[in-house]
Amino acid sequence: MTRIPRRAPRLAPLVSSVLATVTAALVAVLVAAPAVLADIPPSPARDTRAVDGAHLDGQGPDLRDELRRVVGEARDRVFPALVSINVSTVAYQGGKEWKGQAVGSGAIISAEGHVVTNQHVTQGGSKFVCTLSDKRQVSATLVGEDPLTDLAVLRLDVEALGNGPLPIAHFGDSDALEIGDYVMAMGSPFSLSRSVSLGIVSNTERVFAGGFGSDDLEEMELDSGQRTGLFTRWIQHDAVISPGNSGGPLVNLAGEVVGVNELGGGTLSFAIPSNLAARVTRLLIEDGELVRSWLGLSFRPLRGTGLEEGVLVASVDVEGPAAAAGIEAGDVLLGIDGESLTVRFLEEVPLLLDRLANLEVGRVVSMALRRGDAPLSVDVTTVKLEKDIGDETSFHAWGLTAQEITPRMAKGLRLAGTSGALVTGVRLGGPAAQAEPSLAAGDVLRSIADRRIGDLDDFIAAYGELTGPDGTAEPLVVEVERRGNSLLSLLRPRPDDVDDPPRELPKAWIGVATQPLLPGIAEHLGLGEGRGFRVTRVYPGSEAEGAGLLVGDVLVGFDGEPLAPNGLSDSALFERRVRGEEIGAQVTLRVARNGEELDLPVTLERTRLKRAEARRHTDRDFELSVRELTFFDRDENRWDPEVRGVVVENVEAGGWAGLGGLRPNDLVMRLDGEEILGLKSFRRVLRDLKQRQPKRVEVLILRETRNRHQFLEPDWTPADEE
Repeated sequence: MTRIPRRAPRLAPLVSSVLATVTAALVAVLVAAPAVLADIPPSPARDTRAVDGAHLDGQGPDLRDELRRVVGEARDRVFPALVSINVSTVAYQGGKEWKGQAVGSGAIISAEGHVVTNQHVTQGGSKFVCTLSDKRQVSATLVGEDPLTDLAVLRLDVEALGNGPLPIAHFGDSDALEIGDYVMAMGSPFSLSRSVSLGIVSNTERVFAGGFGSDDLEEMELDSGQRTGLFTRWIQHDAVISPGNSGGPLVNLAGEVVGVNELGGGTLSFAIPSNLAARVTRLLIEDGELVRSWLGLSFRPLRGTGLEEGVLVASVDVEGPAAAAGIEAGDVLLGIDGESLTVRFLEEVPLLLDRLANLEVGRVVSMALRRGDAPLSVDVTTVKLEKDIGDETSFHAWGLTAQEITPRMAKGLRLAGTSGALVTGVRLGGPAAQAEPSLAAGDVLRSIADRRIGDLDDFIAAYGELTGPDGTAEPLVVEVERRGNSLLSLLRPRPDDVDDPPRELPKAWIGVATQPLLPGIAEHLGLGEGRGFRVTRVYPGSEAEGAGLLVGDVLVGFDGEPLAPNGLSDSALFERRVRGEEIGAQVTLRVARNGEELDLPVTLERTRLKRAEARRHTDRDFELSVRELTFFDRDENRWDPEVRGVVVENVEAGGWAGLGGLRPNDLVMRLDGEEILGLKSFRRVLRDLKQRQPKRVEVLILRETRNRHQFLEPDWTPADEE
């Protein structure tokens, strides 16, 4: 089974990424060898002597200029309608919700702002921002997705764009394409600005077989369990498609969209034909989804079967309508509703599957078959084709993620039906992981606190009713099915806020960092067999600096007692010795320096706050975690002692803070014009922001040695209104 990447930055395994592209070869011909172009025929889809009225039978520069003109005019008919799509994504792994980002391309296809792209670009999207050809950015909403063809439609917020018509790309007739036709792949590779690559069509009805020489249609996947391409005969071409080009248009020399690019790399690229894309996008715009029929059949073409007519029924789903009507694997389907059919080649199978899928749901279909030598006629009532994989969501306070169970999932999991909710992940250390016994991925939730769980919506409702605002709940008895066994588990939900780490009581401290000095290194330093602790850092402003300690000094004694570590395991010996004294006391350090030993009196200070002890705050709206600024942060980054703020520890890639450019280790010094002195002021400003809900929040950060202004653009829309 071949898996198509769900995100543009990954390439499909079928595609070579190392072969030379046709674009490079064509540019070389155009620049260095114009005479060769005299032998290049015009597109076979056009008149043999002209492309859009431009004769290409001239020689040298005239032909080169004419070809450039034709390509340029075709490009300019679609380029203005090209958009780059940035997607904020939500995915689930390890029992947690993860935010991320994806990029893709698309084209505006209606005056209302509809944009066609790939479903693997929009999959899991929570927010969409499109960049138009004039560099304007505008938000978009998802109109509908069809994973079975890997197509999706977005709609631009045309009101935000103001007056003026939108540029529109128009679909052409993909059936008119022939091998050798010139085509252009357009998009935003690697999320860069618009680009175009030129190539030729190398196959107009590409399908993928299950193996070398096989006549079984291979099922391709967008993601685990989600099929795609069942009804598609791809346009294979060699115009370059790079990560980020997914969803961009494939354009002919008439400036028409003849395909939607889906995957590629090197010299192999594949596009969804425009005739299929136009029909799917129209239905998505009209209904928001595609309703298809299902009969529970798969087919094999006649080649190699010894048959002369019809199509071989390769398999029958035992729970499908065809099986209920009496159709069996090995039967030969000869006709549908009185119309005969013959499928000789694998490339014709997607057309038959598409024809059956487009039948009205609930319709009675008359099928003429042959079983052995006996004719057979059956009536099959179609049923709705259900989606392959169910919706998924996170239950944070319980430390797990769960998914709706579809009929296809139930079959794959060997479940008796679709009731319940499938546990897809358990967060390490969370309530579900610490339940008695622990819950695990693959469990099917059957009941919670004596409430039956019929589907994912039931689970969501029970979670909301049983979990308090702070994430707490009374201990709950949960019934799960695990590999056919019914288990009861005790779940103890708890707040999702992590307690601040405990802080040590203040102890004595000397403002130096040290490493144990062992005999081998000591001998190298001219200290013979002596041992001690070499000073690796003297902290500025500390009593140690005032006492005259220097980097490179070797501490060999403490108040008359020798300091002699026996190995690296004694690296904390000096620190423990210091902590045994009183804060403010004065001690004498015996120091070896430049071949001499001297005694230095040092006043002991109070220990400094360590990073592990710092208090923290996690905000689920801005989706970041921050902590207190410590003495060691200032020292390590060479920040001024007067610098104040909070240190960013973690940022969700697709969250408000992540999209605004904040990174781990940034120091937030000012937020929305307010100076941040510490966690207290940071929390106060956040509370004020959530009340006012501004469209833009300015942040002043210190990143390494530079101050930076960043801008956050929160989306304050409540989840139940999205």
